[in-house]
Amino acid sequence: MTERSTRARALPGLASSAALALAASLVSATPAVAQTDLQREIRDSQRRLEEIRAERTQLQEEMENLRNRVHAVSAELRNIERQVNASRSVLKEMDFQLDATARRIEGTGADLVRTRERLQERRAVLARRLRDIYKRGPLHTARVLLGAESFGDLLNRYRYLRLIASYDRTLVEQIGRLESELVSQGQELKTNLAELGQLRESKLGELAELRNIEAQHQRTLRAYRTREREAQSRLERLAEDERQLAALVTTLERRRREAERRRGVAGASPEERTLSTRDLGSLDWPIEGRIVYRFGRERRPNGTVLRWNGIGIGAQPGAPVYAVQAGTAVLAGPFEGYGPSVILSHGAGFYTLYLYLEEIRVREGERVEARQMVGTVGGVDSPEGPHIEFQVRAPVSGGSPVALDPLQWLKQRAAP
Repeated sequence: MTERSTRARALPGLASSAALALAASLVSATPAVAQTDLQREIRDSQRRLEEIRAERTQLQEEMENLRNRVHAVSAELRNIERQVNASRSVLKEMDFQLDATARRIEGTGADLVRTRERLQERRAVLARRLRDIYKRGPLHTARVLLGAESFGDLLNRYRYLRLIASYDRTLVEQIGRLESELVSQGQELKTNLAELGQLRESKLGELAELRNIEAQHQRTLRAYRTREREAQSRLERLAEDERQLAALVTTLERRRREAERRRGVAGASPEERTLSTRDLGSLDWPIEGRIVYRFGRERRPNGTVLRWNGIGIGAQPGAPVYAVQAGTAVLAGPFEGYGPSVILSHGAGFYTLYLYLEEIRVREGERVEARQMVGTVGGVDSPEGPHIEFQVRAPVSGGSPVALDPLQWLKQRAAP
């Protein structure tokens, strides 16, 4: 009866201990898996965040390159829009990380509470065991063994004592492990809170960066629209200037033909011809300088298409401009849209035009020799800066003079 009662008291205690240990392991395993998944998601988000930031840095470098080259507002606008999208993606990733970190903190806090409760429970069990051991005294184990009535009873008592000792040892180890977990979880919670604070500060910086980029986007958009209006206005102005210039040349040519016809009726010799298709590729340049724009259509970076009827030659303001061939100055004065201008008639419907001058050095009706100075470089206030525009107009199929590419008439050398 004594053995049965002892066995009955011992076995439930051991079974209870085993059940508690199993339940504790199951409870602690599930949150650990969830925490691992969260950490993996945060690592993936951080990797994506770095990739997006690298892309944004590349876009900012591209923006600097655009600004260092021809100022293409439309390309800059597209670049800024991509930067805005990249910054919004950064904020999206940071929001995910903030949410994931908050959930991780919540999970760590719950684990901390559970660990603290299990630790208190284990300590309470250990305290009861220690009180029992203290009450029974240091000779309790010897008395239990010496009280055996048979050898079998002695073995059973020894086995039960070993199980109790193992249970006590496991209890102490559990308490040590739970205390270690408590310290580790407390440290992790502190780290997560610090990380959360850093993420919030970083998000504030990213929000400021986004607002800055959006403001830049608005400024660039306004500049783009302003330049678009200016470009359209310039297109219209250039087209109107060209119509007036073409009308002037047509009028001059009609007057020349009438004068030539009158001279023919009166028996006078016709006007001397100083320019013809034989001069293609043989004329000296009116001024040494770089080519600002070429004859024909030019598509600007913002999509605007300009039509040039001559070539622009850039040079220092006030530099001398020379006649490419002998002729008569049929216009020597200001002309709307082009400023001070000189037009030389070379007979038979051939004309050379020197536009955007600063000063004029010939008089209307004057005979001008080849390489004679006709004026100086102006165009300072034009969008192209200091330059002259040089045009060649010649009759085609016996019709009115039309603008031809001046580079076909000038000597084959590139302007510096």
